[in-house]
Amino acid sequence: MIPTIETERLKLVPPSVDCFEVYEKFYTDADASKAYGGPIGKEQVWARLKADIGSWYLLGFGVWVIQRKSDNNYIGTCGFWQGNEWPRELTWWITPEGRGQGIATEASNAALIHAYSEFNWGIVETYMNDDNLAARALVEKLGGKKTRREIFNDGLSRDIYQIPKPA
Repeated sequence: MIPTIETERLKLVPPSVDCFEVYEKFYTDADASKAYGGPIGKEQVWARLKADIGSWYLLGFGVWVIQRKSDNNYIGTCGFWQGNEWPRELTWWITPEGRGQGIATEASNAALIHAYSEFNWGIVETYMNDDNLAARALVEKLGGKKTRREIFNDGLSRDIYQIPKPA
């Protein structure tokens, strides 16, 4: 049910129990996971992985785990997330050692192509907290344009970006 997507350097693979170690590494690292509600404990990490798997079955979409082809290491996730009463969004996280190599850009472009071509979505959006400058820079690199600002059910106001299909 969950497809695997390949790019030049990466495989976007279905989340599985085999990916727990990279989830744990990311979410228990305070600096790496601060924009994602971290750090969190091992049991909460397990719940995140189960939620990512379950999203595919409940909603028909979710995140893939990013696997580097050169060494088969898992280095993050990329795909789509939607919390209860939240807008659907493109999302990603990359482990610290995988950052600065264009991995988030490459994985995001692959996920966007899939969303527009395979899911037949007419629009892909994302949002981030105002202080997440790295995420904002990536979204703008992907061609994202701010379309509006909304107050979310956590009380925070965020800019919503629409991201076009990659060329």
